Amino acid sequence: MPYAFGHERLVVYQRSTEFYRSALTISGAARARDQHLADQLKRAASSISLNIAEGAGEFRKKEKARFYRMALRSASECASILDLIEGGHVLPSVIETARSKLEEITKMLTKLILRLGTV
Repeated sequence: MPYAFGHERLVVYQRSTEFYRSALTISGAARARDQHLADQLKRAASSISLNIAEGAGEFRKKEKARFYRMALRSASECASILDLIEGGHVLPSVIETARSKLEEITKMLTKLILRLGTV
């Protein structure tokens, strides 16, 4: 498949869109009392992908790293939300799979940031 945009080539971007789909599944299964967390999970998950895309489109290293750091913070936020939302109607295996995706995303973003040398 040909890529029209640079961010589409990034494995971390592809993983972030996979995580977003997982976040939608988890949000849909969340208890009524956790709907505020489910909504925040969807926003934070989309923020990961959106910031990666913005960073990939930036030419200046410092700005590129800034967007990747924002994506990294959103990934951390998602991990915390998963801790809070765990249980209820969401299967533990679904949470664990999502956490694994976040761990992979976090490692890739950290490497990208460090490679830019702006830390």
